[in-house]
Amino acid sequence: MYDNELISGKLRRWSNYLHKHNLPEWEQLPDFGLYMDQVQTLLAQYLSFLPQDSDEQVITTSAINNYVRTGIMPPPNRKKYERIHIAYLIMICSLKQSLSMSEIQKIIPSGLSEDEIRSAYTDFVRQYTDSVNFFVALVEEVAKDTFQDTDAVCDVDAGIQSFVLLTAVIANFSKLLTTKLLALQNCPFSAAAVADKE
Repeated sequence: MYDNELISGKLRRWSNYLHKHNLPEWEQLPDFGLYMDQVQTLLAQYLSFLPQDSDEQVITTSAINNYVRTGIMPPPNRKKYERIHIAYLIMICSLKQSLSMSEIQKIIPSGLSEDEIRSAYTDFVRQYTDSVNFFVALVEEVAKDTFQDTDAVCDVDAGIQSFVLLTAVIANFSKLLTTKLLALQNCPFSAAAVADKE
């Protein structure tokens, strides 16, 4: 059985937190080199909204090294990570909650210049902020009926189970739409490809 009061309180706190939490703008990212442990500490602050166990890090050293090794992001300069690396890591860590690394690479290609990554990161932060506002409003609207005070425990459980199912279905359709849109990038019948042939 669900604890209606506990879940309502958690949702309200999470909603308030998301409204107040902002990803740093490009200019707010450090413009000097950081060592690996400093990068991990900084990312834990920037990405505190991501789910994790208390003993887990937002990102591991091996994951960062793997992103560099596979060319997903550029290598550090003399073992120091700069603004461009932090921007890549914020976007990668945020997106990998729902996308594969190959899908992320389509959204954020490797080998971008600093100006290109700055533009991509600025757009990402704007999209993040807009999405948070949209999502929180949606959750508050859908959840208001589910979490009204009631003594009927079975009705509360059914309402919460229905709410959990709704969030899972929304996540599923969001993932499906992203996959379909990314597939169109290389589609030989895209408008750009047709225009090139004319």
